[in-house]
Amino acid sequence: MPRRHDPERRQRIIDAAIRVVGQKGIAGLSHRTVAAEADVPLGSTTYHFATLDDLMVAALRQANEGFARVVAAHPALSDPEADLSGELARVLGEWLGGDRTGVELEYELYLAALRRPALRPVAAEWAEGVGALLAARTDPTTARALVAVLDGICLQVLLTDTPYDEEYAREVLTRLIPVPATRDGRGPGSHPPATAG
Repeated sequence: MPRRHDPERRQRIIDAAIRVVGQKGIAGLSHRTVAAEADVPLGSTTYHFATLDDLMVAALRQANEGFARVVAAHPALSDPEADLSGELARVLGEWLGGDRTGVELEYELYLAALRRPALRPVAAEWAEGVGALLAARTDPTTARALVAVLDGICLQVLLTDTPYDEEYAREVLTRLIPVPATRDGRGPGSHPPATAG
């Protein structure tokens, strides 16, 4: 019997891998569990993803798009007149307030990079991608710091099961963002240089 053409099979396998991690955690992920979830022959999963790491890289890359997509969808974040800290705090709340299972899943795959070196470049891509979006509003170093704080706040909310505090997030982010200088080069509230007497 000729092999049925199934161009969507690779994507179905990735989607199934994400569902398996959501249901059983990383420990429950295997070619066999993914094949069963995707309703494809076991050979299909190993054909498209020779190793479990290959499959996890594809799943993490897809999961990573979640927060970056939420950030990119907010034009106010690239508006120089918008309050960057307030907008970021709002976006983070929107993300955490959405599908919590999806957020937890994204972090489970992300943190799997601690023990699976093959995942580390993909985890780094997430930070670099969000950082690049934020660098349009600030400098690269501040953008990296903002990503680190966003990441830390997310982990605190997920691991301590505490409600997200948007006002706290806005205050912390505000402290990281440099105050723009006035036309004479001094920040707001600075004093004019002393003149020699």
